Amino acid sequence: WRILVNIAVQDKSDNIPPNLAGDFMRSILNNTPYPATLLQAVLRRIRSDTEYRVKPVRAALLKAYLNRYHRFYQNQNYKEVAMELDISQPSTGYHLGRLFAALEKIQEEANPGLNATIRERYYGAACSTPITVFTNLLRLKNHHLAKMDSKGRVIYFERLLGEIVGKLSQFPAHLSLHEQGLFAIGYYHQRQAFFTKTSES
Repeated sequence: WRILVNIAVQDKSDNIPPNLAGDFMRSILNNTPYPATLLQAVLRRIRSDTEYRVKPVRAALLKAYLNRYHRFYQNQNYKEVAMELDISQPSTGYHLGRLFAALEKIQEEANPGLNATIRERYYGAACSTPITVFTNLLRLKNHHLAKMDSKGRVIYFERLLGEIVGKLSQFPAHLSLHEQGLFAIGYYHQRQAFFTKTSES
């Protein structure tokens, strides 16, 4: 119930699609891949929840769906999603998600107390049609970095962006549903890594 309520409209149990609950339970009991409708429901909910987007339960659900799917349908190019940030993950979607998280963090630090970040306006497009937003977001990032007082932070972010962009050969026109799932996980992992670093320092 706790898992499914996180993908229901307004996070209300009344809005859990009844057929999805049954299919999900059946896949657990039969040890088969989770239903494709589960992946679609999670991605739809992340797109519609402008305030939170990728909550821990949603990230865990995407990770579980993708890893389980690829255990059944072997793919040499797929690397299992790890528990935390994995800079050696080969997925383009994963690194685009990381890039989006880094650009959002830069915006937040350059404009403390900002009501709405790029997450509210651009997440849906960045996740599904990256080519339409990333060039604009990278241009905006220069403006945000120029506003930062700490040169150390500017150097840190420039290095991080260089590392992430170095893993991307291009900004794709479209991401498949699986890559959109990896985008969400990459975004979540990078956000968590920022949070962990801040609390440790």
